Amino acid sequence: MNILPTSVRTGLLASAAFAFALGVGAVAAQEAAPAENATEAPAANDNQAPAEAEGIPTLTEAELEEANKIYFERCAGCHGVLRKGATGKALTPDLTRELGYDYLHSFITYGSPAGMPNWGTSGDLTEDEVSLMAKYVMQDPSAPPEWGMDKMQETWKVIVPPEDRPTEKMNDWDLENLFSVTLRDAGQVALIDGGTYEIKKVLDTGYAVHISRLSASGRYLLVIGRDAKVDMIDLWMEDPSIVATIKVGSEARSVETSKFEGWEDKYAIAGAYWPPQYVIMDGATLEPLKIVSTRGMVYDEQTYHPEPRVAAILASHYRPEFIVNIKETGKIQLVDYTDLTNLKITEIEAERFLHDGGLDSTHRYFITAANARGKVVVIDTKEGTLEAVTETGGETPHPGRGANFTHPTFGPVWATSHLGDDSVALLGTDPEGHADSAWKLVDSFPALGGGSLFIKTYPGSNHVYVDATLNPDPEISGEVAVFDIDKLPADTEVDPEFTILPIAEWAEIEDGQPRVVQGEFNKDGTEVWFSVWNAKDKESAIVVVDDATLELKQVIKDPRLITPTGKFNVQNTMGDIY
Repeated sequence: MNILPTSVRTGLLASAAFAFALGVGAVAAQEAAPAENATEAPAANDNQAPAEAEGIPTLTEAELEEANKIYFERCAGCHGVLRKGATGKALTPDLTRELGYDYLHSFITYGSPAGMPNWGTSGDLTEDEVSLMAKYVMQDPSAPPEWGMDKMQETWKVIVPPEDRPTEKMNDWDLENLFSVTLRDAGQVALIDGGTYEIKKVLDTGYAVHISRLSASGRYLLVIGRDAKVDMIDLWMEDPSIVATIKVGSEARSVETSKFEGWEDKYAIAGAYWPPQYVIMDGATLEPLKIVSTRGMVYDEQTYHPEPRVAAILASHYRPEFIVNIKETGKIQLVDYTDLTNLKITEIEAERFLHDGGLDSTHRYFITAANARGKVVVIDTKEGTLEAVTETGGETPHPGRGANFTHPTFGPVWATSHLGDDSVALLGTDPEGHADSAWKLVDSFPALGGGSLFIKTYPGSNHVYVDATLNPDPEISGEVAVFDIDKLPADTEVDPEFTILPIAEWAEIEDGQPRVVQGEFNKDGTEVWFSVWNAKDKESAIVVVDDATLELKQVIKDPRLITPTGKFNVQNTMGDIY
């Protein structure tokens, strides 16, 4: 089965870090997105002329248009539409021109363990495209379009009105164990049965769907693409289909629905990277009702920021509120949706570069990464207050939703892995039973290597799974580290051993550089699914692992599985179980 002990990999980790550490630091890039399905890239700046200064490459109008599209789809998520940086470094001309073309070309080609993908050596970008992008980031940034209510109304479509939808479930699908799987480069999601592994249906969506979210009732599946297109799928229909759609901007990452008792399925909300804003919509039709801009002052410096992007959005289980991360200004907004006309927003000053996060096991506390600051922020959603800001001890925490489990020594904890290094950080989450360690970093230990995107466990599981998706070493990026919770040492000076699962090897994909990403459990917590994400013109797969034995259980292959990445089990996503 080729499950190797930790010690075998020590030399590999060291050599990878040495080979790819080119000195730029934590430049965490987003996953590749397709050129085909993008509906609108940032428009070229009418005032932008080819650079004429000595040493600055020039671009033709056609090259500039092509580079704008590549940047929008593959780079803007971390470096910002205006190239001012966030998770990734700023790429403004004053910095990039100083680095020079050769340096930029090498970094784009080879990447780094800090999270920058090896765009060139992986084949995601051709040599010509790498060269083009090295020249492009030395130019002045292009200006993207605004997107107000008029544009939203133009894109809003109700395909099946609520009165024409079924009043009860009309199919025999096991909806609780259904997986919504992002087919990133195809601009689609696949609905896969968690019991039979059958692809029940593939639906066209926005490109590079970032997340799938369920309405509180479990009836509606909402997905949002990086192109800011939101699609609502009615899972009760005899043939589950998209019943409403809207585009909320040029680029986005987050969608959620109201979950508080009495408000289930009433509203949906989507947050945009560009323009920097969020919109509250009708929960049955996606009709846009209220747009809120996030432009404003950075919380600590009190200076104006033109691009404070909306990252994670969660629905509170304790109050009728949405929890909205505003990345660049370092603020978290608790948005009371009981009266949209007289909208009440509690604004919490937290930390800059807020990204992703999730709830603790009680669903009371929201724990989110301020990743470029190396910290996590804790919000008490019951009281509506800031509980803590804690350093993780690592570089660029990237938890996804995080992992909740009970440590044999420290009690309930929440865990995150990191983009920029190999560390896993544990945060105490039990202020009543373990007050001394609550909201503190109780332990940190190494996993496979830098470039981790997701960490995963499940209530009742004895395993914690950590990927290394963006590590430039193809062997490391194709594997997953698994920690035995019962064997985590009480002595924090002792690093726990971990088992390595050769997921990409199990998938038997011989061509390309398949990367393993985002474990997701089935509804019973007995299996964990991993995406084996390859280039769009190469074979990809989903690998299913038995959680009890850590043995291969199933490999799902199908020509329709084009670049599978995120997977969201209906029951787990609906109930915020992670």
